[in-house]
Amino acid sequence: RNAGDYIFYTDWAWGSFVVFSISQSTMLVVGAIYYMLFTGVPGTATYYATIMTIYTWVAKGAWFALGYPYDFVTVPVWIPSAMLLDLTYWATRRNKHAAIIIGGTLVGLSLPMFNMINLLLIRDPLEVAFKYPRPTLPPYMTPIEPQVGKFYNSPVALGAGAGAVLSVPIAALGAKLNTWTYRWMAALNSSTL
Repeated sequence: RNAGDYIFYTDWAWGSFVVFSISQSTMLVVGAIYYMLFTGVPGTATYYATIMTIYTWVAKGAWFALGYPYDFVTVPVWIPSAMLLDLTYWATRRNKHAAIIIGGTLVGLSLPMFNMINLLLIRDPLEVAFKYPRPTLPPYMTPIEPQVGKFYNSPVALGAGAGAVLSVPIAALGAKLNTWTYRWMAALNSSTL
């Protein structure tokens, strides 16, 4: 039984790493660039990432309260990637398009690497498996074990590659949201006159 639990936790750690790398890099970049361009102040992206990190501590506490291991959910390392976005905006003299293309790429590439720190610091999945048997899952939810060794799989490379590609259009979306925000603000102000 515990061998299955070990595989469950190992698969969770590595399989979710790629998915979360992509989702977290896009989630970070859309909000960070939105607020940074809204204020026009380099440093706003890092401020946003710090707030998001604190929110994640709360979410981690919620999973722990549900009976999952403390290491089951790791807090994403958002702040260094946001600092790169801020640095790009500052170094290009507040160039919005450079922030989207260069900053978005840097966030997508760097976040999986910074997040790898999480997987290096968490407890060994075998230790977790013995202390916390996996939740009972219905048959259709039972993970199918991956065919290891057929291809060389690097979760960091896969997450960074996909993250870099997707973070740029998502950064552009965050920048575009500013345009809409200003339009909404103008529409609201003109309607109240």
